[in-house]
Amino acid sequence: MKGDKLIAITKITTSEDFKRIKEANNQFLLFKNSTTCPISAQAFEEFQKFSEGVSEDVYYLNVQESRPLSTEIADSYGVKHQSPQALVFNENEVVWNDSHWRITNTSLSDAAKKYLK
Repeated sequence: MKGDKLIAITKITTSEDFKRIKEANNQFLLFKNSTTCPISAQAFEEFQKFSEGVSEDVYYLNVQESRPLSTEIADSYGVKHQSPQALVFNENEVVWNDSHWRITNTSLSDAAKKYLK
């Protein structure tokens, strides 16, 4: 909890979910992970640690459960699909993304400080 606001990690599964997030937030961080990959499991732990230190809600999707949305994001934003993958959206573009072992609490925090104002 930061101030009076409970920070949420919100799971999204559909294009409609993603559209609502974009309409409600000019900037946000999205984490994509695989439910069967050990690298994704480690990256998700780092994502959870990161979420404890931010004042914004953060979002994630499981690729196996939401493959159409994951593909839509990759195609719409010109960012090669990877899993795990973290993306920072600003308006209608991805301004930062990273994947695999490079997703750490530190890398996410650095990206948030730089891109989420």
